Amino acid sequence: MSEVIIDHNESIESALRRFNKKVQQDGVLAEYRRRSYYEKPTTKRKRKRATKLRKSIKNSTK
Repeated sequence: MSEVIIDHNESIESALRRFNKKVQQDGVLAEYRRRSYYEKPTTKRKRKRATKLRKSIKNSTK
């Protein structure tokens, strides 16, 4: 659960920006979109394999 503590003199807009950034970093919306419909096991494996490949390519270039 993402949480943002508002400072005494902080505006609502800046607190909302910080909250949106934190939600984005935590992957809450991506998780919601992924769980909002049924995903076949073959599709799930394919997605995980692609993620693993992307991460391995990213790590090998560093």
